[in-house]
Amino acid sequence: MSQDTGATTTAASGGEATGVPPAGRRSRRRKRAGRGFSFWLGLVLVLAGLGMLGYVGWQMFGTNIVSERKQQQAVEALERQWAEQPTEIDGGDGEGGEDGPRAEPVRLGDATALIRIPRFGDDYVMPVHEGVADDVLARGYGHFEDAAQAGEKGNYALAAHRVTHGEPLRDMPKLRPGDEVIVETRDAVYTYVLDTDPNDLVVTFEDVWVVAPEPENPDPDGVQPADDPRLITLTTCAELFHTDDRMIAFGHLESKTPKDRA
Repeated sequence: MSQDTGATTTAASGGEATGVPPAGRRSRRRKRAGRGFSFWLGLVLVLAGLGMLGYVGWQMFGTNIVSERKQQQAVEALERQWAEQPTEIDGGDGEGGEDGPRAEPVRLGDATALIRIPRFGDDYVMPVHEGVADDVLARGYGHFEDAAQAGEKGNYALAAHRVTHGEPLRDMPKLRPGDEVIVETRDAVYTYVLDTDPNDLVVTFEDVWVVAPEPENPDPDGVQPADDPRLITLTTCAELFHTDDRMIAFGHLESKTPKDRA
């Protein structure tokens, strides 16, 4: 009887009679399970990191390549369109439209002008599209929907990216009072002259007064636009990376040169 009891006790201690593996074996299994979990967790983190790097790379470089191609195509298409359409001359004050009645209504997303900024180089030219939605700004400058048209009384307010999507206003901080912003439309070339240094005026995205028809800084000691009925406003991100702040430059219309295609 005692021998049977001893055998049973010995077998149980080895984990064979009870079906429970020995403590050492259980420990090894837990370690293997832990290593497996760590492996998959590490793999997920690596893939997530690679995905994030890929996204950042696409935003910083890929969108520039795609947008620069679209911007160039828009410039060429607009120049061809103007060459095929007759010029319409208005009475000279630019009221009631850009320069008189249009053959077709302007829709959001349409390219309506070309912008040149000599400070950015002799070959700098960008299309201006109606609206400021993300898909519009990916193709160049956006013109605020309710803002004045080029040359009109009011505020010709424009927005553009500083980074990604072609970076139209990457060099905005280099602009200074006296710099020219040349806007070409189907019927005329408008030369605006900047009155303010963009580094002197940074606002939040909620400060919509900067794109008002007659912008007036609520801070009496802050940067004010020129006292002129025909203004231009340039807006872009205040920093190179994500920010809700906007860098602003104001200017006024200096001259208008009608196109003569007769």
